[in-house]
Amino acid sequence: MQQIGTQKDSNAWIFQTWASFMLSIGMTTTGIVYLPVDLWVKGFMGMGLGFSVASTFTLAKTQRDLHESTKLTSKIEEAKVEQILSQHGVLK
Repeated sequence: MQQIGTQKDSNAWIFQTWASFMLSIGMTTTGIVYLPVDLWVKGFMGMGLGFSVASTFTLAKTQRDLHESTKLTSKIEEAKVEQILSQHGVLK
């Protein structure tokens, strides 16, 4: 059986993703805080920002899980095909 390799992201990529996330959230929050509107409007925009971030994480996790499940399914199907072919002597 083959060892399934894991994808390892570089430290630079991980830093860049976290830095861009923190910068975007920080700048948007700063913009909302200094926006010259009533407090309830700032609260509404803050809630919108919070919901957008949460739904983005949920979407990313769902897409990752879907991708990983298709990889596992294709590995299982490939193993079944190899087993059938080896039983019928096609691979010899």
